[in-house]
Amino acid sequence: MKWLVLLGVLTLLLASGCRAAEEEEEMEGEEDLPGTVDVDHGASREALRTDDEVVEREEEAIKLDGLSVAEMKELRESAEKYVFQAEVNRMMKLIINSLYRNKEIFLRELISNASDALDKIRFLSLTDKSALAATDELSIKIRVDREAGMLHITDTGIGMTHDDLEKNLGTIAKSGTTEFFDKLQDVADTNIASDLIGQFGVGFYSSFLVADTVIVTSKHNDDNQYIWESDASSFSIVKDPRGASLQRGTTISLILKEEAREFLEPNKLRNLIVKYSQFINFPIYIWWEKLEFEEVPIEEDEEGGEGEDGVS
Repeated sequence: MKWLVLLGVLTLLLASGCRAAEEEEEMEGEEDLPGTVDVDHGASREALRTDDEVVEREEEAIKLDGLSVAEMKELRESAEKYVFQAEVNRMMKLIINSLYRNKEIFLRELISNASDALDKIRFLSLTDKSALAATDELSIKIRVDREAGMLHITDTGIGMTHDDLEKNLGTIAKSGTTEFFDKLQDVADTNIASDLIGQFGVGFYSSFLVADTVIVTSKHNDDNQYIWESDASSFSIVKDPRGASLQRGTTISLILKEEAREFLEPNKLRNLIVKYSQFINFPIYIWWEKLEFEEVPIEEDEEGGEGEDGVS
């Protein structure tokens, strides 16, 4: 009997030891499973910080005519910072989501806005001849900068004061806002949606369909020239150190998204301008770079040898 009891105890101890060894192996195996590896949150923060640095470098690379990259950076640091009205943020999201398949309408809206500004100054000049003192030119000019990936639309219209930039581009009128939101949310046809933004006078914000950053430079007869800049999340306003370089009017500079670079192609741009300017009563000029090659005639050198062909 004693031998039987002793054998039973030994068997129990052996079974317990094997079970403990199996549990230890299972725990070691779990440490190697992909789902149980500890996440390095510091690495994630580092990645985010790197992305922020890339964005910052891209912003620093943006420059305007007559302003160096360093001057643009200095202006940003000294500019007045603003946040968009809540309705503006909501509206921009609706516009982008509703019209992402019909991005070209941004050009229609900006040309239409330029025409309206020209109509205003022309109407004002009927009773005040000094309204056109800075320049009597009434036109729209569109310029392509392929190297910088920028599209500039300039008019010699009435322009905007500092307060106009803050009020007109940072807020939207309360009247009709709810109606606009309701209609845009219910629209499935992009053509109807694009008509709505023109009807409610919010076409400027369609610029963010194609641009990461929008810069508005404006000169009104009653104020200094100012620069308004936005990345769609907030905006800033600063006095333009170049003075009244526009004389009068507004330039909208779009830093295009990579997928919107097609709008820098001369033929596409020209066709769209023709399409959307049928009812515009002012001349529209398009500027873009054109590269031409010219054959240089072969000239003999002093020793009677022949020179090399070249192109310029």
